[in-house]
Amino acid sequence: MSLQVLLIEDDRELRATLCQALRIEGYAVQTAASLAEAQALLKHGGGFDLLLLDLGLPDGEGSELLRELRREQNTPVLVISAREQDGQKISLLDDGADDYLVKPFSVRELLARMRVALRHRGVHTRPALTRYEQQGLVVDLEAHQVSLNGQPAHLTPTEFKLLARLVRSAGKVVTHRTLLSDVWGPEYTEHTHYLRLYMGQLRAKLEQDPADPQRLLTEPGVGYRLDGA
Repeated sequence: MSLQVLLIEDDRELRATLCQALRIEGYAVQTAASLAEAQALLKHGGGFDLLLLDLGLPDGEGSELLRELRREQNTPVLVISAREQDGQKISLLDDGADDYLVKPFSVRELLARMRVALRHRGVHTRPALTRYEQQGLVVDLEAHQVSLNGQPAHLTPTEFKLLARLVRSAGKVVTHRTLLSDVWGPEYTEHTHYLRLYMGQLRAKLEQDPADPQRLLTEPGVGYRLDGA
């Protein structure tokens, strides 16, 4: 099941960019553009595995939220801010932030620092596979492109999400429950007919013989696997 990330950032463009990058990497992301919205999500939105926290929010300081959070839990918090003063960095780290990134930063650096913060909590993750190329099928998750034998394959948004989830675990079995949760949401883990329907559609578009699939493989009673050979 995907790790849950809360992204607290009031810059709409940056929020959208980071949200897309995190989802490509396999994280489940919720976003907040204000202190109040973040507080509501933390109270009612379920548990999060990691927070990305901007400081200058429209209705208050992100540092307030950090101090509130640290009184109750130990969720990893990465501060992302344009403020460069060493004094503020040190103060926030002393208050419980796991790391502090100064804007602008690269997405790759952010993802690496997230992996470190999670590892310190005993959660070990690896960089997700974002490009798959086997036997004429090319899937580029960052570019959101799929081609088969040099020709574009036109997938629906849900078909692409399902394929992307299999790409990120290419060569490994992904269970029915995990696929349903990551593609449709945790409330859909019993809706296995969704998987059968969309897997059939993917096979019709990406297999030479959909009745005898060589790429999108069924593991009976368990789940599906994208051939990683």
